[in-house]
Amino acid sequence: MESTAAHDTARVLNEALPYIQKFSGKTIVVKYGGNAMVDETLKQSFARNIALMNQVGIHTVVVHGGGPQIKDLLGQLGKETETIQGMRVTDSETMDVVEMVLGAKVNKSIVTMLSQVGCAAVGLTGKDGSLISAQPMVLEGEGDLGQVGVVSSVDQSILETLRQGGFTPVIAPIGVGSDGSSYNINADLVASAVAAKLNAERLLLLTDTSGILNKGGELLSGLYPDDIKTLIDDGTIYGGMLPKVNCALEAVTSGVQSATILDGRVENAVLLELFTDTGVGTQIRAS
Repeated sequence: MESTAAHDTARVLNEALPYIQKFSGKTIVVKYGGNAMVDETLKQSFARNIALMNQVGIHTVVVHGGGPQIKDLLGQLGKETETIQGMRVTDSETMDVVEMVLGAKVNKSIVTMLSQVGCAAVGLTGKDGSLISAQPMVLEGEGDLGQVGVVSSVDQSILETLRQGGFTPVIAPIGVGSDGSSYNINADLVASAVAAKLNAERLLLLTDTSGILNKGGELLSGLYPDDIKTLIDDGTIYGGMLPKVNCALEAVTSGVQSATILDGRVENAVLLELFTDTGVGTQIRAS
């Protein structure tokens, strides 16, 4: 008699098959951040998830954050920074640290991690090939944020070249201004803009929360743009969740089929979201 474990494995594979067939040949953009970038078990889980996606023919683009790592190095250097509405004011010295941490240390560690599980990854920042053009972020009524930026445009040609070569781009969220200046950009904003430009099938935003919760603390698994507006208006969505939700909403209103805010603290969260009937987060659908 076959073991229960073997039957469970077969059931999982059968459940995954239609999703693999659906997404094969499509582009999925994953924003990698939060605890999934720190916990060793979750890091290895994430790397294997991305490798498997590529193995079954899904074109994957990874955009990563690195705020805690930047904060740690600034602290070691004795550099104090100010924040405005959650944005780190970025002067030229801080920008040098941002580029060093995001564009070098964090980016290359992710590339190495993916390469070790058989995923041909290539690391780059938004400055490479002028991938991400940026302009200063302006918060009405607030002070100067320095070299904090927003995405002006995305030139997907370098990403298409990497895709054709079978490589997985790993993007650090640093953009370039018209004068050549570097800009520190929120990784969710970059992931949303890249997904829209590539007309991606899905955008996955890894977070340290289970998704969007109702006022009773229950997970809302499927929402539409009109639902999001209602939840913002009644105060269900507020604070730190607002920018992430707005990034997801911007993506689905710009051609991405759906965007999911999912719990990166769950092992194999990416595969559970993509290849199972239940998923592990809040999916926002265009229609």
